[in-house]
Amino acid sequence: MFLKKKTIIFVFRKQIRIYNIMKIINFSESSSLLSSFVREIRDITIQGDRLRFRRNIERIGEIMAYEISKELAYKKIEIKTPLAACDAYVPNEEVVIGTILRAGLPFHHGMLNYFDGAENAFVSAYRKYKEIGHQSFDIHIEYIASPNIDGKTLVLTDPMLATGGSMDLTYRALLTKGTPAHIHVATIIASRQAIDYCAEHFPKEKTTIWAAAIDPHLTDSSYIVPGIGDAGDLAYGSKD
Repeated sequence: MFLKKKTIIFVFRKQIRIYNIMKIINFSESSSLLSSFVREIRDITIQGDRLRFRRNIERIGEIMAYEISKELAYKKIEIKTPLAACDAYVPNEEVVIGTILRAGLPFHHGMLNYFDGAENAFVSAYRKYKEIGHQSFDIHIEYIASPNIDGKTLVLTDPMLATGGSMDLTYRALLTKGTPAHIHVATIIASRQAIDYCAEHFPKEKTTIWAAAIDPHLTDSSYIVPGIGDAGDLAYGSKD
């Protein structure tokens, strides 16, 4: 069966949108324990507790890693227990978790708790505003540390996906380290604009986008509404 562009497929666990083959998975379309953690990182009466905020981000990363793991290829091996031999299944893909600093660190840690054998990549991407009102900005990358990603499964994590520009620039920076076999873009709060942007700029045939929630609006300064505020400041304190 051929899928038309932007065909919507509903499933019980979550909503999947097909953008000319690309899968967009929105967990907020159904209730789960993940919904409770998202509520807490949004709630201004709770999110001020930095330890709890970081732990909730980490928990969301763990849940999302588990869901992503279902998409991997597996191979059967034989192991021995104290009583007999039996079959077991292990991932048959090399996974690299790539994260945008600094807000992405707790999210990355949650992913790594489950993909504990994964390699890791880190990219420093930030907005450089052009004027006081923060109406326009450029995105700059100052630092990249990554293994070779050629032929591997790349999981790109960033808790906030506002415009999609930072994620796209991070991906293109990591392409200097090889071409991944598949890309999973994982975020917690995304704007609809960012989802559409990534759907247009990432390779459709080998990209899956995972979002805990997709919010409808961006402010003139490209902050997500309702969003959560500044994830980096909430996790680690405000910047000077």
